[in-house]
Amino acid sequence: MTALIKICGLSTGATLDAALASGADMVGFVRFPRSPRHVDLALGRDLSRRARGRASRVLLVVDPTDAELGEALDAIDPDLIQLHGHETPERVAAIRTRTGRSVMKALGIADAADLGQVAAYLAVADRVLLDAKPPRGAILPGGNGVAFDWSLLPALDPAGPIMLSGGLDTGNVGRAVVATGIRAVDVSSGVETAPGIKDPAKIGSFVAAARAAFAADQTRRVA
Repeated sequence: MTALIKICGLSTGATLDAALASGADMVGFVRFPRSPRHVDLALGRDLSRRARGRASRVLLVVDPTDAELGEALDAIDPDLIQLHGHETPERVAAIRTRTGRSVMKALGIADAADLGQVAAYLAVADRVLLDAKPPRGAILPGGNGVAFDWSLLPALDPAGPIMLSGGLDTGNVGRAVVATGIRAVDVSSGVETAPGIKDPAKIGSFVAAARAAFAADQTRRVA
C-alpha cells in the first residue's frame, strides 16, 4: 500500500503551504468549535481551494448533524470526511452513502479491548484512524499529544486501510512505523509550538522523517 502522511489541523495559508511544499499527501481542516484548530467556513473554503489537486483534502468533524455536515461540505468540498466523534458504524455508513464521499473513522485506543471495534468500522469506512483515547477530562477527542501502546497493533494487518495517529512527532514517527508496520501516519499537535499553532519547520521535518521511516521499513521487510 502507498505510504501516506497527513498533516491535520491546518489553519493558516503559511502552514498549509509548508505542508504542501514538504510533500504531505493529505491535509486536514478541523470543524469543531472547541478545538484551537477550528476553521470557520470562509477560511476552510480558502484553504481547501489552495490545496485542491495538490493533496487530498480532509474535513474533520465531530458528531455532526446532517445540516452541519452539509454546510461544511458545501464550503470546504473535501476529498475525504474524517469522523472523530462517537459515530456508530451505522452512522458512518449513512454519511458515506448520503454524501458520496470517502470516509475515515477515528477510533480511540487505550488497550487491546478497544481494537475489537476496528473490524465493524472497516466494513463501512474507507479507512480507520487509530488515535490515542483522550485523557480523562480532555475536551478534545484528538490532538492531545498523547500516544498509545503501539505493541497492541501487530495483530492488525498493517497493509490494510489503517492510519496511525496520537502523539506522533519527528522524534518518534520512525519508531512507530517500525513497531506497527502501518503505512499511513497522521500528525497535528506534534508539529506545533502551542495548541493550534503549526510550525512550518516542524511540518517539513516530520514529513521527511516519516518518508525516511517508510523507506527504511520497506527495505528491512524485503531484505
